[in-house]
Amino acid sequence: MNTAITRRRFLSTTATVVAGMAMPRWFSMPAAAAVASVEFGVCTQLKKAALLKQAGFQYLEENVSSVLVPKASDEEFEKKLAEIKAAPLPIRSCTGFIPRELKVVGPDVTLEPVLRHVEIVCRRAQQAGIGRIVFGSGASRQIPDGFDRAKAVEQLTGFCRQAAPIAGKHNVIIVLENLNKGECNFINRVDEALEIVNAVAHPNFQLHADIYHMLREDEGPESIVKGGAKLKHCHVAEKVKRTAPGVAGDDFRPYFKALKTIGYTGGISIEGGWGKNFEEQLAKARAVLGEQFQSA
Repeated sequence: MNTAITRRRFLSTTATVVAGMAMPRWFSMPAAAAVASVEFGVCTQLKKAALLKQAGFQYLEENVSSVLVPKASDEEFEKKLAEIKAAPLPIRSCTGFIPRELKVVGPDVTLEPVLRHVEIVCRRAQQAGIGRIVFGSGASRQIPDGFDRAKAVEQLTGFCRQAAPIAGKHNVIIVLENLNKGECNFINRVDEALEIVNAVAHPNFQLHADIYHMLREDEGPESIVKGGAKLKHCHVAEKVKRTAPGVAGDDFRPYFKALKTIGYTGGISIEGGWGKNFEEQLAKARAVLGEQFQSA
């Protein structure tokens, strides 16, 4: 036996094995790992969780008022909590953060009741295992006619600086959402939301990218890249009628490619309308999302 050759082979094989053990799994297969680390969900009612699971979605996104019931007593919330824990899919995130009657921008802002609301929402989100609260709330942050825009930025930033530590106390992340001009006149683009996130500078106040609103505002995927690690949640729907992926045939791959570029590992929720055959559209939408993300 040639012991020198045998020894060299042994050392070479051992080095390869050790290197493979030390190397992160995603290093050699970035595309596969990127797909595996992103979860797809749907903004819908908790009672539809079984249908989502059957179609291949990993979570659902509900509304604050529906599942966290901030105006209800703790006893009433306990009943909701039991429903959440018994559901076949988890709720990963919630929309509808601040109700329209609680203003965070304008001449009549009183933050004390708003912050009480934030405390209830975040505390109950933690109990329910919900990690993301989407701050769209266009009616709450709408700038009144004639109101100074710079003052509105100051007000919103001040509110978020107080809300962020509350979210932190309950291990929840508030994500600031871009809304197109048809829904709100303030923070219409992801890059505008990023400016607020940077000003707040708190780990529990981060960025949201709604690709539907980005499309409506002709905002390109470069804003996602600019957001980088601060981007913690996404919504998606088709541009013209806010339909589910696969209805009109919109191509989201440029935006998905941007998500891959930043190493995004959060959720992508469909937030839009559905046709009469909900189950059929669910399955198609899931297939389209998976294929486009895989091939982006």
